Amino acid sequence: MRVRVEGDSMRPALLPGDWLLVRRNATVHPGDLVVARLPDDPDQLIVKRAQWHGKDGWWLESDNQRAGGRRDSWDFGPVHDIVGRVVLRYWPLLRRAPRARR
Repeated sequence: MRVRVEGDSMRPALLPGDWLLVRRNATVHPGDLVVARLPDDPDQLIVKRAQWHGKDGWWLESDNQRAGGRRDSWDFGPVHDIVGRVVLRYWPLLRRAPRARR
């Protein structure tokens, strides 16, 4: 499946507007980027980093804990409904290096 990134919670790994290829029902390992259903709104998908798997599900975290509006397992606890594992970011093909400030 294809997923478009919104928000800054996964910076610097993922930026708003990035497009991802996600393998549904793939095996997940700690450190993988995953797509999951938001526990309190299952119609909404989130992209997070899988940190560890416990008896209650996967603990998912944002890479950028300071992002405005970020939500992860620190807010809603472990997650059971992992849709898939991110296989690759396919768009944009290239990213420009940030310009140095003068």
